[in-house]
Amino acid sequence: MEQLVSFIIRPPRADYNPKEDLLDQEFMLKGRWFQRRDLEVTNSRGNVLQCSHYMPLVIPEGTKLPCVIYCHGNSGCRADASEAAIILLPSYITVFTLDFSGSGLSGGEHVTLGWNEKDDLKAVVNYLRSDGNVSCIGLWGRSMGAVTSLLYGAEDPSIAGMVLDSPFSDLVELMMELVDTYKYRLPKFTVKFAIQYMRKAIQKKAKFDITGLNTIKVAQSCFVPVLIGHGIDDDFIQPHHSERIYDAYVGDKNIIKFEGDHNSPRPQFYFDSITIFFHNVLHPPKNAVEGNYFDTMHDNFGKDSWGTVHEVGYANHGYMEATKGTIQNLFQ
Repeated sequence: MEQLVSFIIRPPRADYNPKEDLLDQEFMLKGRWFQRRDLEVTNSRGNVLQCSHYMPLVIPEGTKLPCVIYCHGNSGCRADASEAAIILLPSYITVFTLDFSGSGLSGGEHVTLGWNEKDDLKAVVNYLRSDGNVSCIGLWGRSMGAVTSLLYGAEDPSIAGMVLDSPFSDLVELMMELVDTYKYRLPKFTVKFAIQYMRKAIQKKAKFDITGLNTIKVAQSCFVPVLIGHGIDDDFIQPHHSERIYDAYVGDKNIIKFEGDHNSPRPQFYFDSITIFFHNVLHPPKNAVEGNYFDTMHDNFGKDSWGTVHEVGYANHGYMEATKGTIQNLFQ
């Protein structure tokens, strides 16, 4: 039983080298120079968060640019934001990314699947707003990061827009589904007993209640414009989770389904839709967006030089295998 508790609150931590696994500190996209600024932000619990901000190398004095905060998934890290940077920077939308507490190179012992990560996100938003160079803020989250974005967006209506990639609608329901997914047909009372045990153990160790992570309830009070995406072959967080969030969501909303599973590379039309969405809600400077702002993705995506931890299979693919092994050991 302790294995599954650890699987939830202490999954494999991404171990990466910022010098090798992030975009360069200075790099060129579509004939323009951009930079990566590394910095630290401290959350309300005193954990130091390792962060990176991708932006133009030269910004005209007095110009404020919109920013998208990329929120990684469980067992992920800020290296996963390289895709987002390549997509959005040519539109002069800056990209901020972080290792959540308990993840990557940041401080903190436990992962809480959005519960505490929401407060990490708040610390980053406060930093960006105090910086004075950001006009408005959007969120782009994947899996745990999508849940984190939704939880925060419901509390901060000034967020301009959110992209939620494969969020879960209810953590307890997800845990029960995972048992079925890996072919363990157990009496419901056995599974419920196990979940009650884990609830108490997680409350004791990580100080959060798994029954409180229900994003359907959150969606019923969130008005931030949202674009939801989900792979139709996702057997980790199944597509109906996104469908239920979409049905409950009260703000402007759209949902896109595409071929692939939880960790599959996302298709080009999905990235194009994200670009259009953020362009519409963030309103980057018109003189900065010249020509077809899809060109950079078509020109550069898939090249070896843009590989990320996620693409080379380090973070989430290993995590999925650990998931199967943990559940198998638990119910043997």
